[in-house]
Amino acid sequence: MTDQELPPGVDPTKPSIAGVYDALLGGHDHLDVDRLVAQEMIDSVPGVVEAPRYNRAALVRAIQYLATDVGIDQFIDLGSGLPTQDNVHQVAQRYRPESRVVYVDYDPLAIAHARALLGDDPSTTIIQADIREPDQVLDHPDLRRLIDFDRPIGLIMCAILHHVMDEENPAELVARYRDRMPSGTHLFLTHVCVADDALIDKLEPISIEHLGTGVFRTIPEIEEFFTVWEMIDPGVVYIPLWYPEEPLPEDPAELDEIQRMAAAGMARKK
Repeated sequence: MTDQELPPGVDPTKPSIAGVYDALLGGHDHLDVDRLVAQEMIDSVPGVVEAPRYNRAALVRAIQYLATDVGIDQFIDLGSGLPTQDNVHQVAQRYRPESRVVYVDYDPLAIAHARALLGDDPSTTIIQADIREPDQVLDHPDLRRLIDFDRPIGLIMCAILHHVMDEENPAELVARYRDRMPSGTHLFLTHVCVADDALIDKLEPISIEHLGTGVFRTIPEIEEFFTVWEMIDPGVVYIPLWYPEEPLPEDPAELDEIQRMAAAGMARKK
């Protein structure tokens, strides 16, 4: 993508969370500066390219579960990033064609690509908003047009809370969203976690230096985001162990360092 093709508000000299993630996934909608950061991560930890793929696969499994087992047909995807294969609306509508989806992101490049992908689809939209401002997000007229707050919602926070720093109180942020959700809403959340200190020492400084964010937290710290929610089995576990589609070792210690790089969990609002 050339500078002339960039939407207003995009600085081609600054990497973005969405762009680096897209580069790691092998996408084509990121900038050169995003690819350089992704390559620095790969050079430091060669297997890191598998981490976003595990995350994306878990998201697909979560949407399928919510659409088929729970019967949810409306979703809010916070920090949705750049479109890729099997986006939330594509998975949801595969199982429940009437599903409605609202994507939320702040990155103008992600917004531009998502709008191009969605076109005139009346059941799906993207809004540009800061997920750290729940009222701004949830009161947005485009979101209100599609989401019925009298019925359960699938609330998605995939690979976004580790970009909310401790001083921004991510647990309180999740609680503010929870308080605005109707009963029966399900939260699906993924987050990078502490499994290998050496891996963290390599990746966290790169993220902080180039993106200004990126915090590895422990599984108990991630579990705190689900306070007051009713956890769905198997609780907060390493991402490959959340509703796996193939046999995996029962002992999490037998997973490799990349498989133990992030955790996933789902819970229901009582």
